[in-house]
Amino acid sequence: MPTKPAPTEQPRTAKLFMDGGSQTVRLPRAFRFKGDAVRIRKQGDAVVLEPLTSKFTNTAEWFAELDRLNELAGEPFMPDGREQPAMPPDRNIFD
Repeated sequence: MPTKPAPTEQPRTAKLFMDGGSQTVRLPRAFRFKGDAVRIRKQGDAVVLEPLTSKFTNTAEWFAELDRLNELAGEPFMPDGREQPAMPPDRNIFD
């Protein structure tokens, strides 16, 4: 006999409303996240929210960890490096 899913596994509804130019979802208590941000992505028609649990808070740390893991595999993550072209100088567009 199948077991009844936990309350957080049962489909629920959440309220939608506009906050300035953004759509906001009011999550029920059982679905709330810790922190002040979540990772968001589309998967087909679904929108997936994921907690930000990574210990890496900036891209330099993230790339360094990728390099470390790939060195264990015997090759660097980006063998040619990740040099970006210089940013163009700022310009005042209202002159």
